This record gives sequence, C-alpha cells and structure tokens, in this order.
Amino acid sequence: MRTISIKGVQKPISSLIMGSDYFSPDEQNRVDEMIDQFLSIDGNTIDTAYIYNGGKSEEAIGNWIDKGNRSNINLWTKGGHPNQKGHTINQYDLTEQLKESLDRLKTDKVELYALHRDDPKVPVGAILEWLNRFVEDGYIEAFGGSNWPVERLAEANAYAAEHQLKGFSFSSPNLSLAKAQDPYWPGCLSLTGADLDWHSDTKLPVFSWSAQARGFFTGRFSREDRSNEDLVRVFYNDQNWERYDRATRLAKEKGLTTIEIALAYVINQSFPTAAIIGPQNQQEMISCARGAGLRLSKEEVDWLDLK
Repeated sequence: MRTISIKGVQKPISSLIMGSDYFSPDEQNRVDEMIDQFLSIDGNTIDTAYIYNGGKSEEAIGNWIDKGNRSNINLWTKGGHPNQKGHTINQYDLTEQLKESLDRLKTDKVELYALHRDDPKVPVGAILEWLNRFVEDGYIEAFGGSNWPVERLAEANAYAAEHQLKGFSFSSPNLSLAKAQDPYWPGCLSLTGADLDWHSDTKLPVFSWSAQARGFFTGRFSREDRSNEDLVRVFYNDQNWERYDRATRLAKEKGLTTIEIALAYVINQSFPTAAIIGPQNQQEMISCARGAGLRLSKEEVDWLDLK
C-alpha cells in the first residue's frame, strides 16, 4: 500500500485509514477482527475522535492496543467538536478532551491529532500555541484541522512560519468523486475546485472522510431511487450521475468495480491524500485495497471529474 509522510510523525501514513466511528467494547471481537484485517492489507493508521460513539470508539481501540499492538499502528484522534453548549475550541476543553482520549486509548501519545471543527472567532495564533504545547508535552506528534476552510489553514500556517511554531501538517475535509451540493452535517466541508487547486499548490496532505461518498458508487442506488433522503440531498444531480457513469465505464475497462474507481480517484490526486474507509467485512476491506492500489493517470482523474 502507498504511504505518505507527515512532518513530525515517525511512521509513514498508509493511504487507507481505518474509520472507527462504530467501534464499541460491546463488540470487541468484531473490532479486533476488523483492525487485524486492516493490518493484513498493510494499513497502519486508525482514525477516531473524542466524540465517536460517546467515547466507546476510543475505548475499543484502547482494548486492542492493550493486547500489545501499539507498535503496529498510528493513532489519530480528534477533539474540539461542538457540544450542547457550543464550540469547545479553547485551551481548557481541548486539553481535558485530549487527556481523556489518551486514557481511553491506553497510550501516552497519539501520532496524529486534529481539531474536529474550527471556531473562526478564536485567533489562529492562540490555537497554534495550544497545539504546539501538546507537541512539546509529548501528547501528539503532529496536528491538523478537520473541516477547516483553506483560508484558515493558510492563515494558521503563515502565522506558524512567522512565529517559529509548528503549523498544520494535514487537513481532513470531505474529498470524493461525487461532489457534495449540500453539507453532510452542519460545519462540514467538502473540497471545491479552488480548494483542490490550493492543496495542489501547497501539497498539504488531505485525509478524506466519506471518500466513497457514503455508498453513492456502490450500485445500490439509481437516478430513480430516491429512498435515501440524505444521499439525494447531498449528491443527486446530473453532474454526479455523469461521474458515476464514467467511473462505471472505467471500472469495466480495468476489471474493477465502480466504487473501487471512486476510491482510486481520491488516492490519485496531485497532492498527498489518504482515504478514511469504513469496511464492515473482509470482502469490503479487500475491495478498498484494490481501489487504493490502482494508479490513475492525470488524464483519467480529470476525465472522471468532468474536466
């Protein structure tokens, strides 16, 4: 499996990242099986967050880690998601969340940490000071932003360069072949053409959530089937169905499936990328490995994207 390097992180990051929002100690055997299958396709990075499954995701991963597996994996967790009181992008909440995440994960540090959301009212300088302190204290190796607009990422990294601080090493928006016409959830961002150009220019890595467009490319849906309201709201338009048709044609040429082509699109950008995946069984895990292993030319990527 291809990997990408993140400044400050000792081990490279696999181009597939295991999603874990459904993990729970109540199904620990299943969790262990899925992580072991992920390792078997040469994946080495797990994505979790303070809020996932009410904290159970981190607890389940911690149980797996506690069996002597820490050296096999990069851990990535996130903090700073809004709660019922509003934003939690402040030094106290971020620190308390991170410490609790580390306790749940049964580790003294994580390789990757991201702010789950941005709070544009908080100056980037203050945020960078807090995150750099986490690095200095040995809690994290590198940090990024999840659902941060590229303008704030650019502002933060300019501030970091000016003040001799570590900047954001990666971003985690949605990037998929099907373009979201409406946010999945409030505060969530999907990359647009201008955003893609910015990442192409800066080479800031992207770790994409919903890289496979939440099942749009599985073949379970059609233009006429409007039963999935969220999928219709986010993806149903003529341009995305044309992308679906082109991915299907290319899949037939290459002996793959449509959804594998859609995943390959994310992995084959002009800047470093990794895709967060959520396979539910070994067959889906192997399918993800096939998609990630495919090399697409720039012309093929552009053609899929209607350019």
